[in-house]
Amino acid sequence: MRTGFLLTGLLLLAAPAQAGDAPPRATYVTMVLQAFAAKVECPGTDLAYQDLVQKAQQMQLPDGTTEKVRKAIAWMHTGGKMGEKQDDDLMAEVAVATQATDMDQRRLGMPGWCEAQKTNLAGLIRSKGG
Repeated sequence: MRTGFLLTGLLLLAAPAQAGDAPPRATYVTMVLQAFAAKVECPGTDLAYQDLVQKAQQMQLPDGTTEKVRKAIAWMHTGGKMGEKQDDDLMAEVAVATQATDMDQRRLGMPGWCEAQKTNLAGLIRSKGG
């Protein structure tokens, strides 16, 4: 129960931060989560894992960051049935990214959100078959 309150507190503290204020890994976590969400939620959208790895390298994140983020997202979004729980900081970053993405999807509507991701995630997502 305390973990739930702690996570809620972290979400409330982190939610007002702008993307430019976020540390590089938190920004990257949001990009990866949104790329996977676009692949699942937006018809005709795909992503290449290698593009995510290259983005992490460009952002000078440690080797293995993409896989840790992927596992954390999978673990959180499947209730622990897939992926692996990661360190508390990364799990909090995934929770914040999830909340921000959910709010954006509600605000823009799914078709509008999907359209926005084509620009926001250019180079990380693409049309299937293209």
